Amino acid sequence: MDAHYDDPRITGEHLRSIDTPTGTVTLVGVVHDHPASVFRVRTVVTDRVPDVLALELPPLSLPLFERYAEDTRTPPVFGGEASAAIQASTTDRVVGIDGPTLPFLRRLAVTLYRKGGSIGTVRGILHGLASVTKNTLRCRLAGSLAAVTSIRLEVDSPVTYATSRVDSPERQAENEHSQITRARAVMDAFEPSRAASFGDDVRETHMADRLAEFRNDGDVVAVVGRHHLEPIAEQLGARLADPDR
Repeated sequence: MDAHYDDPRITGEHLRSIDTPTGTVTLVGVVHDHPASVFRVRTVVTDRVPDVLALELPPLSLPLFERYAEDTRTPPVFGGEASAAIQASTTDRVVGIDGPTLPFLRRLAVTLYRKGGSIGTVRGILHGLASVTKNTLRCRLAGSLAAVTSIRLEVDSPVTYATSRVDSPERQAENEHSQITRARAVMDAFEPSRAASFGDDVRETHMADRLAEFRNDGDVVAVVGRHHLEPIAEQLGARLADPDR
């Protein structure tokens, strides 16, 4: 990373490193589809040359982003930071660490049972889960279609910002910082619903557990949403410090 120490898009506020018995897990926080985040992901993956690349994606969605990463353009047109990370990686171990999966659903059910919740909370969780599952299946279908044809489907429209990758690093970093600050301000002003908070807690716990599974597999780079960065880093650090957890 030394060659990029003066690039404002790559700073410690977006990165966390946790030592494992066989290497280091590097967490990269991103703002979805943001050009500064795409650059950061590509740079970290290229510099670290991880043995495992972990992405905040459901495993079923992964084939679609692998197809996006086959784009001859750099970074790929579709797939944001996820396809950019895959394109920059040399490892054949690319994994999705987010739900929905059967272990994730079991964790969700057990946690909901233990903590309880109102009918409204449960309804909100189920609604969110149904939406995510629907999108995951769409990604899987699109990935399967792309694997056997020349058709490339855009499942989600890329998010656009008041900056692009042709702008200066300073402008990109400034705009990304404003996006993060604005998101935090909204969360502070409007407390997230119980369902949303509950869902984030379960997802972060699930992703930390998944990353802990790679403790003996060498160096890992994990690309996660910026607001998940600190909770996942804290939980992963605790798990690696106490393998019996």
